[in-house]
Amino acid sequence: MIFYGKQSIAQSDIDAVVEVLKSDFLTQGPAIEKFEKYVAEYCGVKYAVAVTNATSALHIACLAAGLGKGDVLWTSPITFTASANCGRYCDADVDFVDIDPSTYNMSVDELEKKLQKAAVKPKVVIPVHLAGQSCDMDKIYKLSQEYGFKVIEDASHAIGADYKSAKIGCCKYSDLAVFSFHPVKIVTTGEGGMVLTNDKELHEKVLLYRSHGITRDPKMMTRTADGPWYYQQIELGFNYRMTDMQAALGYSQMQKVDEFVSRRRYLAKRYDELLKNINNIHLPDQNEDTDSSWHLYVVRVDFSKINKTKQQIFAEMKDRGICLNLHYIPVHTQPYYQKQGFKDGDFPNSEKYYEEAFTLPLYYSLTDEQQDYIVKNLVEVLQ
Repeated sequence: MIFYGKQSIAQSDIDAVVEVLKSDFLTQGPAIEKFEKYVAEYCGVKYAVAVTNATSALHIACLAAGLGKGDVLWTSPITFTASANCGRYCDADVDFVDIDPSTYNMSVDELEKKLQKAAVKPKVVIPVHLAGQSCDMDKIYKLSQEYGFKVIEDASHAIGADYKSAKIGCCKYSDLAVFSFHPVKIVTTGEGGMVLTNDKELHEKVLLYRSHGITRDPKMMTRTADGPWYYQQIELGFNYRMTDMQAALGYSQMQKVDEFVSRRRYLAKRYDELLKNINNIHLPDQNEDTDSSWHLYVVRVDFSKINKTKQQIFAEMKDRGICLNLHYIPVHTQPYYQKQGFKDGDFPNSEKYYEEAFTLPLYYSLTDEQQDYIVKNLVEVLQ
């Protein structure tokens, strides 16, 4: 079976984890800081904080940005629900900005129009770098300066990607950024995530929220420490700490991140060539300022022009040993968010995307021969 995504684990990754298992620290040890430092240096950002997953990273990034009750978070409807749920975790309201029909990322034009009309401006905007391609962050950041909101990049798909010749995660055009290290992502720690920022105050808040809101820093305490054992809880925080085993795996994986991304870019370009003359398939567009990490390769099909449904396409491809997927179901159509007042038709570009889109297999170890097999069968199934 050819899955849509798959981790790539080498013996060096296994050895790195075993080394930690034989060490004195399984959690809160030196592997965490080593991993954080490497990712920060790779991205060209001052601070990086490793956490349990990208959802917890989004949560504490929002808390650090001051999001709370009475505030509003805006994000894209075409994302995993975590990009919106993090706002609800903070007791804030959530709203959406429709996508650009070309890149499938948050539309800057729609964002600007919504900002101009909104009676209540967002406290936080979360652009999502879908499939590994950056949003138009320069324009979004300029709007943030004009309208006074914080920008948190949901870069879960985008480690290794570039925007205007800088690495995603450098936070040049944002206050914070978030990575995911889930197994189907480009780099994995099993489960894991990271928050990045250039702001020292935001970094200190993220560290605090990661670990129960507890500090041992004398400068943050309300009274002098009773002894070396002493700590204080000064905020309501969480246990969002990554283990040293995960961090060791992440550090080892990061040694190959450029190799992983290079292979994905090669396979994406090869899909472009193999599919460019196939009727009724629209290939993913790329903004000239971006160089995607290609976490996903999403195609769109106008099902009104073929005699099969999307369900039939998925079933027939699976029968041939190929698992397709779909990223994503528009968040505003989920029952939970419809209870918040959203309804079908609110974001038409996102809903049209959902009707037409599906994700082809793409991962580091996918071979050229497997890719040829995928394309051959897809063409046959679509006929």
